[in-house]
Amino acid sequence: MLFCDIGNTTYHFFDGKNSYKESIKSFDPSSITQEVFFICVVPDILQKLQHLQNWKNLEVCIDRKKYYDTMGIDRIVACEAIDNGVIIDAGSAITVDVVKNSEFVGGFIYPGVTFMQKTYKNISKLLDYKFNFEVNLSKLPKTSKDAVSYGYLKGFYLEVTSYNIPVVLTGGDAELIHQLLPDATIDENLLFRSMKKLQKVCFAR
Repeated sequence: MLFCDIGNTTYHFFDGKNSYKESIKSFDPSSITQEVFFICVVPDILQKLQHLQNWKNLEVCIDRKKYYDTMGIDRIVACEAIDNGVIIDAGSAITVDVVKNSEFVGGFIYPGVTFMQKTYKNISKLLDYKFNFEVNLSKLPKTSKDAVSYGYLKGFYLEVTSYNIPVVLTGGDAELIHQLLPDATIDENLLFRSMKKLQKVCFAR
């Protein structure tokens, strides 16, 4: 049995112990003969997988009425993993979703770290700094590097911590955000844990 999170560039597989990725451009999903339980944000790939009986779409397990129409299935499945908490998926964009008493409260999307660093650089080469995730947010900065970091991080930090509930980090930049939110928990397999939970409920034999 495999689990697979299909994004815009990769098939991300998890076999229960290890994870690995295959390119969207070159990988042939029909090459896998075992059962694969998946989620997918790419309509063209989703259409292709409908004809493969061993690929099982976990989206059928979701009560979409609990979420808004355009919310990505990856964010929804992450929300299904916890009862109370703020889920931060730090990738090319940073998504923040709040769950209380197993109910989705709402969420927001923030520019990703790499994107925002490029944005500052595009404004001026004098603003080409790596963000300092340990910047002192309790007082206004007196250096350009910290001014850039403060501008990007202060509002994000205040919003996330305002809910006073546990924070869970996942995604490629989770370690960076953890410097800003040291009390948060990093869970690299959050999505796959949730997928496994959904599989047991919907496809149990």
